Amino acid sequence: MINELLFVYGSLLNAGNEFAVYLSCNAHLHSTGKFKGKLYDIGEYPGAIIDTNGTHDVTGSIYQLNYPEEALKILDDYEGFGTDQHQPNLFIRELLQVESTNGAIDCWVYLYNLPVDGLKQIKSGDYLEYLNKKSDE
Repeated sequence: MINELLFVYGSLLNAGNEFAVYLSCNAHLHSTGKFKGKLYDIGEYPGAIIDTNGTHDVTGSIYQLNYPEEALKILDDYEGFGTDQHQPNLFIRELLQVESTNGAIDCWVYLYNLPVDGLKQIKSGDYLEYLNKKSDE
């Protein structure tokens, strides 16, 4: 059986995104969560990398997918992950331990798969907060 939990931290949290709408119709919010990592501004969306030795967290929401195999196939395509996508993949999907309000749980996470040199780090680790501050400038 495939893991049903998905941690999202970026454009899938944006209510105006068509794939966020898909997610809200095909999953339910499990809890909030975070993992040790760094978040970067890639332009129209963010990218997260794991940094277990760092002091920064990437924060987001954990969703329980109603139909995980179907949902992950659709989201893999959106995230540019898979053998049928441009190589190297922009994002990779990994099972990662995420700290939730109920303790550590394994979730699927889309991690940025390209070099981060020259990208602006979002030090708060919170993409929606970052977008709100950016729009106030």
